[in-house]
Amino acid sequence: MIQDGETRRAEFQTLPVSELPGGEVLIEVSHSSLNYKDGLAVTGAAQILKRLPMTPGIDLAGTVLIDTSGTYAPGDPVILTGWGIGEAQDGGYATHARAKAGWLVSQPTGTDAAWAMSIGTAGFTAMLSVMALEDAGVRPDGGDILVTGAAGGVGSVAIALLSAAGFTVTASTGRTEEEAYLRELGASSIIPRDELPSLKRPLEKERWAGVVDCVGGATLAGAYASTKTHGALAVCGIASGIELKTTVFPLILRGVSLLGIDSVTCPQPRREAAWQRLARDLPASVLAGVTGMRGLSEVPELAPQILAGQVRGRTVIDVNR
Repeated sequence: MIQDGETRRAEFQTLPVSELPGGEVLIEVSHSSLNYKDGLAVTGAAQILKRLPMTPGIDLAGTVLIDTSGTYAPGDPVILTGWGIGEAQDGGYATHARAKAGWLVSQPTGTDAAWAMSIGTAGFTAMLSVMALEDAGVRPDGGDILVTGAAGGVGSVAIALLSAAGFTVTASTGRTEEEAYLRELGASSIIPRDELPSLKRPLEKERWAGVVDCVGGATLAGAYASTKTHGALAVCGIASGIELKTTVFPLILRGVSLLGIDSVTCPQPRREAAWQRLARDLPASVLAGVTGMRGLSEVPELAPQILAGQVRGRTVIDVNR
């Protein structure tokens, strides 16, 4: 991304490796992915990139070329999500990247870079959300789990993970044409997107044992008001807005927990545990129906589509295409 007068625009350039930011590890990138935040950055719809010029892409996977810290050996496959890449420093939409060794995660045995990016930040966030609900005491026999923004990247993976863990999942979506897709992922029932924002009372009928909310705003408020006693909500998205107009009643009268999910600076032990579980619960065969592969040259075309809600599931970006 470059600044062209008053306009931010995407442009492909060939730059020397010396232009990369600081860090102990030089990585040969093979794959990245397309996230909502990437769409904002590439279109310039929001000032995601903290300076210009900068390379977007909040995810990457590839192999180590050089690691001056001695943590990784040349050829080691690694994954990088979060830590400000594609926002505060050059990200994954490039053939090479440089990063701190402490930011990286070793690619789990038996997986590849395409698998890692079919998960990416979205799937990693979904896994953190599921783990947070489990840590809060939410169990499969406690009742239905609601996933909002269900047809998006985080929502799609969350449904698959929750289903694999034995939960009964209800999917909330504005894309009624995706019902078959959501049921294939493991959703037992589908509710329309406008059902949750219509719940306006401080306490609604108890319905959800747990919630993975990818939307925020009035959708989150409605889900929160209708969560069961001692239930929990993993909050990880703002597609519908950043405001939360509600009351403390679910917290103090039902013991409901609001759990914030931070995938950017997630501690390394938690990060590694999440990726190991993703490798166990979401093999490439399970992700095949959720994932599409596109080339880096197609990102400027895809960016406005993901902002318009026209991209289903996960999109892996082959940076060499």
